[in-house]
Formats: sequence, structure tokens, C-alpha cells
Amino acid sequence: MTAGTAARLTSSRTAPLVGTENLTFFGDQGRRILRLYHLYRLTIGLALVLLISSDLHNDLLQMSNPQLFQYGAWLYLILNIIVAVLVQSPKRDLPVLSLALMDVILLSGLFYFGGGTPSGIGNLLIVAVAIANILLRGRVGFFIAAVAATGLIYLTFYLSISRSEASSQYVQAGALGTLCFAAAFLVQGLTRRLQVSETLARQRAEEVANLEALNALILQRMRTGIMVLDPQERVLLANQGALQLLGQESLAGERLAPRCPELLKALQHWRGNPTLRPPNLKATPGGPTLQPSFAALQHGNKLDTLVFLEDISQIAQKAQQLKLASLGRLTASIAHEIRNPLGAISHAAQLLQESEELDGPDRRLAQIIQDHSRRMNLVIENVLQLSRRRQAEPQLLDLKYWLHRFVSEFRQGLSPQQTVHLETIGSSLQTRMDPNQLTQVLTNLVQNGLRYSGKEHDRAQVWLRLFRDEASDLPVVEVLDDGPGIAAEQLHNVFEPFFTTESKGTGLGLYISRELCESNQARLDYRERAEGGSCFRIVFAHPRKLS
Repeated sequence: MTAGTAARLTSSRTAPLVGTENLTFFGDQGRRILRLYHLYRLTIGLALVLLISSDLHNDLLQMSNPQLFQYGAWLYLILNIIVAVLVQSPKRDLPVLSLALMDVILLSGLFYFGGGTPSGIGNLLIVAVAIANILLRGRVGFFIAAVAATGLIYLTFYLSISRSEASSQYVQAGALGTLCFAAAFLVQGLTRRLQVSETLARQRAEEVANLEALNALILQRMRTGIMVLDPQERVLLANQGALQLLGQESLAGERLAPRCPELLKALQHWRGNPTLRPPNLKATPGGPTLQPSFAALQHGNKLDTLVFLEDISQIAQKAQQLKLASLGRLTASIAHEIRNPLGAISHAAQLLQESEELDGPDRRLAQIIQDHSRRMNLVIENVLQLSRRRQAEPQLLDLKYWLHRFVSEFRQGLSPQQTVHLETIGSSLQTRMDPNQLTQVLTNLVQNGLRYSGKEHDRAQVWLRLFRDEASDLPVVEVLDDGPGIAAEQLHNVFEPFFTTESKGTGLGLYISRELCESNQARLDYRERAEGGSCFRIVFAHPRKLS
């Protein structure tokens, strides 16, 4: 609790009591109590009017002034009707205080005109004081009790002056006055306890509501996908992580089968044997590889299923790094043993070419030896590059600005028959990636595109497109060419090491490019083009993901 709040609470306790405080009970509860108070007073007023209308008051009561008692009963009923209509939901204590004082004064008058304590109207004063102390707090409530007790005693004294039999009513009047104060003490004590309980309950309800909101926020912000399925495989709950991993905008209330059949197969596989690990899956083509896990969720007689979806790309990245480290150690030792004799072979072939005694066919054979030596050395250099590859050092890049600079520098080394186009869509797009590794990846992709485009056309062309993916809200760069494309039977092998369709290629370019992307938490995929050619797509990580 802050100092300002404490000060406000203290001032509210010590402030003037009339017309400056709120009711003890606020809102609907206070209005309900006030309505019951109105109903009670109307009932009493109606009962008194019926009593005097039937002339039973002369037989039941020893009145000191029957005429004024009749007028007072009618006045009590009429005033209560008016008050019940006008005073519905007071905002301050003053209207309620005025109402309580009016009630006590009118009942005291009826007490006097009805003959004092034998009339029983003094008991009505106790009830009026008790109800007033429910609606009014502290000294205001005790003030009402004091007015009622004073009225009972003084009016009994005045009655004893005119009627001698009233002299014996002092003890009863004092007892009624004492009961008024007792009722005020008791009701205020119970009201205070009720207020504390109500405040505590309200605080607990707010804490529970805040905790539920916090849990819902945490659930939505978790990168792990979380879903709850009913027995009919209908989605009851899906957080934002699950929607992103599955490539869906909304799943609540939808059946799982038409939206993600692969996940349904994994669920059925788990239900068949819960001890087995469900297989990995891809919810969308080119999307992340997901590892699902399931758990039974029993509540009552209903058995739901809790689904966890983990993006294993980071795990795969670490495994790939371990694989590359092992491969690097192996290839480094092999390359060391191969490069020395390979250098000797290349040097010997060069010396043979310089000999004047060789004829044309022999020189051709020496040239073949030289060419294949260079190719083997290139393979060794690429393999060593895998083992020597430094760890990525991601930097915050403005892709729009960076691509313009990359294309400008790349165009300087192109021949007149080669063209690189650049198209950027949208405003500034940022990511975190090692700029040197990104340069290596794009250089390899653009060079491949130009080479294959030149095989189909006189003028080789490559297009670079930068845009933001609407589904994932991530920046994307596409490298497109108008070459022959990749055959369908080769699509599964295009990113494998040492796979190539070229006679002079090493088959490591695309493999290294994908590895460099994954080390920066980006993703490199191949997409077919309907108009022909190839499309290599880089989906970058969110700028905060690697920070």
C-alpha cells in the first residue's frame, strides 16, 4: 500500500461524518438493504393505519392522545411512501442519516401518543436503530441510538407528568434505551466483520483474476506450442506459439483433422502406444520441424488431451554443429594426407607439360591430370572450410539497405550478358545475422542462378526479392532465376553434401549455404516456380531472437 493510499484511507476514517462519507455498503448491496428498509417502514406504517382504521387501537393500546396517534400513523405512512420513491440510491450518508432521524422521531412521537412502553412501539425503535447502524458507520450510528434512547426516556418522563401510571415505566424505557445502544454495538461489530470479509473476498477475487490473466499471458507468449483437444479432436485451446508453428490464424473450436492431419496421425500413434515417442512432423511445406508430445488431461468425467509442440530446429542446429565438428576433424586429417601427394601430382603434370619431348596426345593427358588435380584441391578446400568455419557473429541488419549495397557491389563484377535485379517490398526490414556469412550465402545463390539462367538464355538474369511474410511476420529474401529449375527426383537431395549435377561441381555450395543460414537461425528452402526456373527462399529470424 502506498503512502498516498494510506493517507486517503486515514482521512476517510477521520473525516466529518455527516454528508462526507460513503455508505457502509456500496453499490448493489447497499441499495438492496435500503430497499428492505423502505419495505419494512412501509409495512409498519400500513400496519399502524390498518390498526387505527379498525378501531382496535382503543382496545389494544392505552393511548395518551388517540387523535394525534391517528394523525401520526397516517403521517408516518405518507412520509415513508414519499421517501421510498425519492431516496433510491444515495451517494452520501446525509440522506440516509436524515431518513433514520425521521424514522426515530416519528416512532418516538407514536411512542408518546400511544401511551409509552406498553404500546410496544419502543421495540420498533430498536429495529430502526439496528437497520440504521447497518447503513451508517461509527459515531453516526451511535448518534441515532442516542437520539432513540433519549427520546424513550424523556418522553416517558413527560408521560409521567400527565399520567401517574407512567411513573412505573422508567425501568422499561431505560431497558429499551440500553437495547438501542446494544443493537448499535452488535450491528456495527457484525457489519465491520462483514466488511472485512467482503474486502478480503474482493481482494482474493482480484488476485485470482490477475493470476488467471497472467497465466493466460504467459501461455500466449510461450514459444512452445500448447493445445488442448477434447475427445472428438476438437481444439479447445491453442496459444499463439501453436498457431505460429502450425501456420494457422485460429484453431479454437475447429476439428484437428482438416487443419493439421499430420498432427492427428501423431496423436493416433501416441494413443496406440503412449510409451513410444511420436514421430516428428512438418505442419506446413517449408515450415519448421516439430516434435509433438501428448499428455492425458483428466478433469471430472472428461478426458482431454494436452499437446506440446516444440520447434526442434535449434536442437537440430546444435546436432549439426556437432556433426560438422566431427566431420571437420576427420576431413582435416584426411586432407592433410591427400594434399601433399596431390601437390606432387599437380607439380609433376605441370613439369610434363613444359617438356619439349611430349607430343599432342601426351600433353592432353597431362592437362587432364592438372585439371582433375585442381578439382580435387577445390573439394579439399571446401571440406576444410566446413571444419574451419567460424561461429556466427549475428549483427542487427537493415536488410533493405544491406541488399542494395550487396547488389551494387556484386554488379561491378558481372559481364555484359549478366543482370541482377532487386525488388524490395515494404519499409525497413531488420534481422540479426552475420553479414559475412550472409554475403557468402547470397553470392553462392546468385552465381548459381546466373550460371543456370545462362544455359537457357543469351542473357543470364537473377531476381532478388525482399518482403515480409504475412503468415510468420518474418523478413524473407527470394533468389529467382529463369533457368531449367531442379528436377522433381532431385529435390530431396539438393541440399545434401557432395550432391551435384555438374561435372565440375563439388556439391557443397548449397549445403554450406543452408548450414550458414541455420547457424544464424534462418531457414533456406527451395520453391518451385510455376513459370519455370528456380526459387531459393531465405526466411530470416526475428531481430530479437538472437539478441
